[in-house]
Amino acid sequence: MRMTQYSDYSLRVLMYLATQMDGRLVQIKEIADTYKISKNHLMKVTHELSKLGFIKTVRGRNGGITLGKNPEEINIGALIRRTEEDFYLVECFDAANNTCIISPACKLKGVLNKALKAYFEVLDQYTLADLTQNTDQLQSLFSIEQANALAESE
Repeated sequence: MRMTQYSDYSLRVLMYLATQMDGRLVQIKEIADTYKISKNHLMKVTHELSKLGFIKTVRGRNGGITLGKNPEEINIGALIRRTEEDFYLVECFDAANNTCIISPACKLKGVLNKALKAYFEVLDQYTLADLTQNTDQLQSLFSIEQANALAESE
């Protein structure tokens, strides 16, 4: 199973916001610079996270984003289910487009379904709070990257 970049970026945005203990508004550019990823792509991700209620957005010159829920309320399994388009591990998972000739007799689909279920059983055990318990370490790494980004822009 491989997550899309979209889900990866969604997790990174939420982890970054969760480390902002004072709940300050964070600009998308700050997150993009820290992770060295596209600001335009992050804008799409944050827009969707806002629609889903995971983050709050404030428009304007002094605007930005912040968590829309407490980190303890953001379940990782639920987030992944909402940010991934599908979970077609193999062709036969997509009944509309399945052309595999062995599907009627194949045991692989059952095995992979079981694996996918186990994958989500693990993710469902964790919240954003679990992923950001080491806030001091994360903030330190974010600060280093922000300093590097500033130095590169000068």
